[in-house]
Amino acid sequence: MGTRQEMARALTVVAEGGHPDIAKPLTGLGSGVLELALKHRGDAFRVVYALQIGDEIWVVHAFQKKSKSGIGTPKAEIDLIRDRLKRLKEALR
Repeated sequence: MGTRQEMARALTVVAEGGHPDIAKPLTGLGSGVLELALKHRGDAFRVVYALQIGDEIWVVHAFQKKSKSGIGTPKAEIDLIRDRLKRLKEALR
């Protein structure tokens, strides 16, 4: 199964109220922000989504992790996610 199909499967599980094996909280961004983390052929892929914005699930960002040092999410990606979450919450008020 390819990366896109695996991420789509995991998001389907989330949409049905489940918690896929590849999901984990993304710390430092508030409760309800989770990350799907998938390794495929030596590459790392991430999809970040928010659960607690109304009754909907919002995919905030998807990216291939290119950092070769450390396991953490790069600061530029975190800054982008933080900005998108802020704009999303403002738009949904």
